Amino acid sequence: MFKGRWRTTGGALLRVIIVWAVSTLTMLALAGILPDFKLQSDNQDSITRTAVTAAWGAGAFGILSALVWPLLVRALLLVPALVLGLLVFFLNGSLLLIALWLIPDGRGAANPETAVVVAAVMSAVASATSTGLAVGDDDAYRRRLSRLADRRRRRSGEDGGHGGPPGTVFLQLDGVGHQVLLDAVTAGVMPHVAGWLGVRPPDPDGGYGTADDPAHVSPGGLADGAGLADGAGRADSGGPADSLTGDPRPTHRLTPWRTDWSSQTGASQLGILHGSNHDVPAFRWYEKDTGRIMVSNRPSSAAELQRRAIARTNDGGLLTLDGASRGNLFSGGADQLALVLSIAARRGRANRSRAGYFAYFSDPANAVRTVVSFVADVGREIGESTRARLRGDRPRVGRGGLYPFIRAFATVVERDVVVAAVIGDMLAGRTAVYADLVAYDEVAHHSGPHSRDAERVLARLDRSVGLIARAAEHAPRTYRIVLLSDHGQSPGETFESAYGLTLKDLVRAGCGLPVSRRAERTRSGAEAREAARHAVLGALHRPEPEGAGEQPAHGSDPVVLASGNLGLISFPDVPERMSRERIDRRHPALLRTLASHPGIGFLLVRSEEHGSVVLGPGGAEVPVDALDDSGLLAGMGPGAADAVRRTDSFPHVADIMVNSMYDPATGRVHAFEEQIGSHGGLGGEQSSAFLLSPLALSAPVPDSGELVGAERVHQVLRRWLREGSGPQVPLGTVSVPVANARSDEARTAEEEKDSA
Repeated sequence: MFKGRWRTTGGALLRVIIVWAVSTLTMLALAGILPDFKLQSDNQDSITRTAVTAAWGAGAFGILSALVWPLLVRALLLVPALVLGLLVFFLNGSLLLIALWLIPDGRGAANPETAVVVAAVMSAVASATSTGLAVGDDDAYRRRLSRLADRRRRRSGEDGGHGGPPGTVFLQLDGVGHQVLLDAVTAGVMPHVAGWLGVRPPDPDGGYGTADDPAHVSPGGLADGAGLADGAGRADSGGPADSLTGDPRPTHRLTPWRTDWSSQTGASQLGILHGSNHDVPAFRWYEKDTGRIMVSNRPSSAAELQRRAIARTNDGGLLTLDGASRGNLFSGGADQLALVLSIAARRGRANRSRAGYFAYFSDPANAVRTVVSFVADVGREIGESTRARLRGDRPRVGRGGLYPFIRAFATVVERDVVVAAVIGDMLAGRTAVYADLVAYDEVAHHSGPHSRDAERVLARLDRSVGLIARAAEHAPRTYRIVLLSDHGQSPGETFESAYGLTLKDLVRAGCGLPVSRRAERTRSGAEAREAARHAVLGALHRPEPEGAGEQPAHGSDPVVLASGNLGLISFPDVPERMSRERIDRRHPALLRTLASHPGIGFLLVRSEEHGSVVLGPGGAEVPVDALDDSGLLAGMGPGAADAVRRTDSFPHVADIMVNSMYDPATGRVHAFEEQIGSHGGLGGEQSSAFLLSPLALSAPVPDSGELVGAERVHQVLRRWLREGSGPQVPLGTVSVPVANARSDEARTAEEEKDSA
């Protein structure tokens, strides 16, 4: 025992010495390169004396980084993440200046600008050296990870699940549609995921192969089940190789699932995590009873939606049993929360939404690496958008202003912090983890879902998946990794780019309200205003039926909101859902203008006489009760009629629901927002998400069935957690107080700090 302990201590001491030596050499090299950084006195010390000075400075900087840096980051816990990332360089540089000040006889000196550069380089080199030594010594790496996990468990009073049932990690690849995943796998863009499915990389001549069929298959071959046969293996880079072909055997199965009409993260993730997305008609909508606009990614709205879901289901969510929620809109009932929007509105020292940043940025090397990657991605986006503009790519949207920084935050900062948090959760032995990686969705909105730019993001996400899978090997329990998405994206030119005016312009013109001069000059705007004028004149020359000639109240301009290619129109002065007949009396040309517009596929309104109806071009009208997937909804995808009927039953459905046109031949829609890759309504790939699950888990649905709706996905995931937990762990309904589904924030913040 003592011999092993001495060997462990000796190995740790040797690694410290090596890192110190490399840091010393790095400081000497920088002193020779940078004119404003010196390690010698004015009398020009000898090489030996200069080396001793460098060793002193490197040691002092290393000790300060280990002891002082976590305290600095903890003091800045409430600073926004972007600001904290920028402060990293200046704080690190300040520590270096202090370290130089501690060198005897004042032999170390640097101006502040140079100190920032030296500190960043030294942190990166020290981290790379330490990581390289740990990777080379698996036992040392495991011990380090185990100590970190044990320390967190001791602080939280948990046992960590050593030797217990397997845990489950759910990784949501935001916005990655089923077909996009298939294309990326078969093209070799996502090799880790391809290994799980038993797909070998593409041959040089462009063909593909699978473990079940080594012959070439088309990129769509996986959709028919190729490479998805039953088998067993590790959930990392594929299972064991097939003895005949040498190809990896699949360890996971790929299952498509169909979203609700509101094909967006707010509705899908709420349903997946909390089992109900009832009364979520879109990403944003107007509620007449409260007079407020709900926006899914607004903290106050997310908190309210979560509260409503818990009240409806009387259940805390998918993650109530020793769960962790990372980078999500909603908590899922988890105790461990980081970067969760529904609790971001809570301010104070124990704000767990930002506590996750501490766990990551408390390591200066992590901070430097992420900030450098952030800057690189900003430059990459500027370069890509400039080239797209010079090439004259169409469709195209503006990508200037703050967008490069927003994109880099999603593709670098959010990704790095969430991945680090998930790895920490596995090392702590959490039972269930759900994390959202939003990088692809953000880029695809502006570059297109099938663009080269979006493909590169998928490749980086695949590397993150591989990193998590490798880290699982060091966890105190076995982990099953499930990949899933919340929706896809459909490409297409924006409505405004195609027709010269926004949906709001068209609605106002159809109501006879003022619009911008630019909108007036468009063909659609002119036709709408002319139709409104003729409708009013016609009404003046015919007998008025009862209730006709209704005048809108002051401040009753329609509220027009966009959620991808889904538009919502509400009249705030009418407390109930406004009927078709009342809309026609107030704005005789509006519904006809919208339904006949070539950029609009169909409308949903409520009729006093026929109940809710769907309106389309040429005066087409179908009662919702008689609606099917043909006719007005032809091409919108299977289950479109059921999705429309479900949304029609929501209390906060808009007075007029507008779905854009969809071209089945090209797969294109028209977003009512500035997005050339959009989701939120019906039409195309946006409604087709995926579920990639280990074969060790039961099949999501029977062979002849299909998976429909986020609430159904929740049931599948809960069943899988029950399968893994065993009979001794109840995973049924967990009642929680509706007003506060989870508390104990201070304890969670402290646990996040222990990962430093």
